[in-house]
Amino acid sequence: MPRGRRNRPRPRTSSDATPNSRPNGGRGSGTAGDDGSASPILEVLAVFVVVYLLQGVAAFVGAMTGLFVLTPPIVDNPWTIVTSVYAHAGIGHLLSNSVALMLFGWPIARTTTRLRFHVFFLATGALAGISQIFVTGVAAAVPLVPATPTGGVLGASGAVFALLGYLVASNRFSSSIASIVEVPRWLTVLVFVGLAAAVTLATAAPRVALIAHFTGFFLGLLAGRAHVL
Repeated sequence: MPRGRRNRPRPRTSSDATPNSRPNGGRGSGTAGDDGSASPILEVLAVFVVVYLLQGVAAFVGAMTGLFVLTPPIVDNPWTIVTSVYAHAGIGHLLSNSVALMLFGWPIARTTTRLRFHVFFLATGALAGISQIFVTGVAAAVPLVPATPTGGVLGASGAVFALLGYLVASNRFSSSIASIVEVPRWLTVLVFVGLAAAVTLATAAPRVALIAHFTGFFLGLLAGRAHVL
């Protein structure tokens, strides 16, 4: 080699970085951003559309309720625990949930993995639907309680409300307040119940599954407080 040259390592530059070695902004290495932060949102929207088209076929052959509507007793058609989360009662229902999904889900999708997002969405949506069936059924069986059991429920509203609840409880402002002010756990739960009740009543309308909305939002608040995503 030429005189004066040493066989020493060359300083590492940004051009030496491999395609997957880009900074991640302090987040975990397995975030959804490594292949596009919008990916889980777009995937859920695609499932919405596919399921809605399948609903049309099922309605034509008379199998809509058995395939896509969560009805009591749940054990008769257990698959509807999943399918009902992605099914919708009409194009307006589909569009409203799709818009809410993009608004509330986008910030969360940027800071978690695709798998966690989908599991959270499905789990909270399923639990919201089950709670609507169970709570109204129990209430209707209690004497002097003016309640009507829910005949069937479908839609992603419970999961969407869970995303909203997660945002409310996990944002920087809420986390800063929680780190400064020592609040007993029971009081936190009580505040969450009151907040979920207020949001639920604000969305009250005919044929709206209020128990599902309450359950989804409350679960989202608890999950956001624990930063599970």
